[in-house]
Amino acid sequence: MRLAHSLVPTLKETPAEAQIASHRLMLRSGMIRQTSAGIYAWLPSGWRVLQKITRIVREEQDASGSQEILMPTIQSADLWRASGRYDAYGPEMLRIRDRHDREMLYGPTNEEMITDIFRQSVKSYRELPQMLYHIQWKFRDEVRPRFGVMRGREFLMKDGYSFDLSYEDAVVSYRRMMLAYMRSFQRMGLHAIPMQAESGPIGGNLSHEFIILAPTGESAVYYDAAFEEQDWLKSAFDYANPQDLESFFTQITTPYAATDEKHDAADPRWAGLAAERRREGRGIEVGHIFYFGKKYSEPMGLSIAGPDGKPLTPFMGSYGIGVSRLVGAIIEASHDDAGIIWPDSVAPWAAAILNLKQGDAACDAMCEAAYKALGAEALYDDRPERAGVKFADADLSGHPWQIVVGPRGAAAGRVELKRRASGERVELSLEDALAHIREGGLARAG
Repeated sequence: MRLAHSLVPTLKETPAEAQIASHRLMLRSGMIRQTSAGIYAWLPSGWRVLQKITRIVREEQDASGSQEILMPTIQSADLWRASGRYDAYGPEMLRIRDRHDREMLYGPTNEEMITDIFRQSVKSYRELPQMLYHIQWKFRDEVRPRFGVMRGREFLMKDGYSFDLSYEDAVVSYRRMMLAYMRSFQRMGLHAIPMQAESGPIGGNLSHEFIILAPTGESAVYYDAAFEEQDWLKSAFDYANPQDLESFFTQITTPYAATDEKHDAADPRWAGLAAERRREGRGIEVGHIFYFGKKYSEPMGLSIAGPDGKPLTPFMGSYGIGVSRLVGAIIEASHDDAGIIWPDSVAPWAAAILNLKQGDAACDAMCEAAYKALGAEALYDDRPERAGVKFADADLSGHPWQIVVGPRGAAAGRVELKRRASGERVELSLEDALAHIREGGLARAG
């Protein structure tokens, strides 16, 4: 994309309402603009990040055996009355009426709707297990929306649901989804810790939140120092077979880790932990998985024919990832005083091409060559701005690579390549610079 004619409205000053780093940097780098309290428009650079995160989530969900569907945002109040949650959910639910005075709601989650769809569609135990997911906008009317996309009212979420014949089968689905989540977060460059957590209004008695440690997190957390060590968990991609699920689950849940609601100082894993290995801090929730058995399937009359022909009620689980919240969480985990530092896999563009002398024949030609070679993964800063402005905006926006083209270097067939994460700069030919970007950035991003 050519920056001179693109909607990337960077700001020099931080808007007064932005209290945390991710909100400040998303506004300043032109990723989002607020349209009303807790509701944001996603501009081109922000939308590209959102799409890349969505792609990773989708690929790992598909690899886990989950099937993608799409459910509507507007739901019938009757479904929620059937489960008993319509009145219990609270004022966060946006309740509306259509022109025929039918009670509707803007979905904050989809347990009732997926149960109804499954009830209409699946009739026999032979069709189980089933795992379904969708990626859809949600609305929760937060009392105090704040921190930008970290606690907004409208947000993009992946929610998935499993249906199994038995508790044992449901636990296998739960573990499979935990592995898919860890793979997703690792691909995004995030160090996510699965912590014992409360189930909240969704319910259930087996629940883990995936937490990114950050001082701006909304949750107090308690955990074993093992989670800070490089080898606490080998790559989630090393667990390639279904039989690995139990060993994966054991390894990932053995060290103590709990949110404040579930923290138990008497738990032997915490009580027996040496004082120097106990950690307390704050964290950002980016995912949450639940097993809740028959909490929805039973009251909503979901039954299928079992092996003996008698009715059988499936066991269910629910699995959520805050897709739009992840954009803010990644920034909270990866930034410096100059701006965002995007992991390669989710950066809006792999490289920014900075033309330091617009109109110079050699500079223009070299920038055009780089732009053509990198295609959709390049942002070409062709604005008639001073070099300092271009450098500042490139650092603010966090592109993993910067190709800096000045008249002296261009005349000699050389460019300066900067790696945003390390600040390392090297002068080399354009061909070598492009090779570095493809091998170090585009390959991992794909």
